Amino acid sequence: MNEFALLVAATLAAGTPLAIAGIGLLVNERAGVLNLGAEGMMLVAAVAGFATGYATGSEVAALAAGALAGAVIAAIYGWLVIWLNTNQYATGLAVSLFGSGFSAFVGLGLVGKKLEETEVAGVPLLRDLPVLGVALFRQHPVVYLAMALTGGVAFFLHRTRSGLVLRAIGESPVSAHALGYPVRRIRLAAVVVGGTLCGVAGAYLSVVYTPLWVEGMVAGRGWIALALTTFATWRPTRLLLGAYLFGGVTMLQLDLQASGVQVAPQFMSMLPYLATVVVLVLISRNPLWIRLNMPASLGKTFFPGS
Repeated sequence: MNEFALLVAATLAAGTPLAIAGIGLLVNERAGVLNLGAEGMMLVAAVAGFATGYATGSEVAALAAGALAGAVIAAIYGWLVIWLNTNQYATGLAVSLFGSGFSAFVGLGLVGKKLEETEVAGVPLLRDLPVLGVALFRQHPVVYLAMALTGGVAFFLHRTRSGLVLRAIGESPVSAHALGYPVRRIRLAAVVVGGTLCGVAGAYLSVVYTPLWVEGMVAGRGWIALALTTFATWRPTRLLLGAYLFGGVTMLQLDLQASGVQVAPQFMSMLPYLATVVVLVLISRNPLWIRLNMPASLGKTFFPGS
């Protein structure tokens, strides 16, 4: 039972960066902007967060630096695709490639260094409960932030006027513009918020989850977070569950390796990505279902007054 509790705890920790980045990308896409640069943003944020944490010894400062780095890269991306109307797909891929190369270059002097691991306090009283305490209540605060963020974004999108406006822009920016809403400014705000959350996710990886810097350490999580938005049909709660599903697959392969299961480690390492491909294939079998849930203007440029 204790092994199961530890597996659940590890699943929540592994799924957290996917959930935070996925929620950020979901906000982007609800506004009609497709961001393929999440992987690069997370890498830049990861190296910025680690460098800050190593220099200051402050975990909060490190996470804030990661969030700021993600926001800056997202703002540049937003300016390119929203004001200069560059192609969202090509620009996103360029950002991803830039982030990969830039983080590797900046992080050369940080390879091999580690941050001091801090003891996680967890939730007082509840952390001492048998089984549940180990599984759910001994997590880093960012894990609980991801859960609260999911509920907050779901409430914002479906229960507030601002959320309704954001979704309306994602469906028909021309109509929203005709009603007097500043479509481009709202889209830029959504992109910056999404980049900030991708930054938090990247910094979490290098500062909390594995407190060290390794080139390419995001390891495709930005792409998985992007796939999760489709998997969840652009709904925050489903996205959180999907993030934990993929986090569970990741930890299961490590658990099986530790148990001595005779399977090639290369095959076990590719399980999370294989699961992503399988899920997307299953979803794509019903394109009508995707079209009914996908924001109608996703990936399309908008020219005011055209």
